[in-house]
Amino acid sequence: KKDIPVANFIMHEIHCSRNIEVCRHCNELIPKSEMKNHIESEHVQVTCKCRMKVEKCHLKDHEASACPLRPAVCQYCDLQLASNKLQDHEVYCGARTERCGGCSRNVMVKDLKEHPRVCG
Repeated sequence: KKDIPVANFIMHEIHCSRNIEVCRHCNELIPKSEMKNHIESEHVQVTCKCRMKVEKCHLKDHEASACPLRPAVCQYCDLQLASNKLQDHEVYCGARTERCGGCSRNVMVKDLKEHPRVCG
C-alpha cells in the first residue's frame, strides 16, 4: 500500500507475500508472525459493563460514546449519572422551580436561562 520504485517492486512483492497479511477484521497490514497476537489483542470479543459484546479495539469508543452506562452530567444540577438515566432525570430536574430574585416568581429550572428576557 505504498509507492515502490519499479526496480525494487518484484523483490518487495515477494517479501510482502511471504511476510505480511491483511487482517480480515481491520484491513491493517500485519506481519504474519504477529497475526495471531493481533487478533487476540485487538479483535477478541469482550463484554462491556452494559453486557454488550464488542471487539476489544472498539471498547474505549463504545464506553465513551455509545454505552448506556457511560457517565453523563445533568445540565441543571451537575449530578453525574448513567447516560440511560439522564433523560428521565432531566425531565424531573428541569421541572423543579426556583424563585427569581428580580420578579419573585417561581420559574422552572429549565426556563431559567430564558427568564431574564421576560422578567418583569
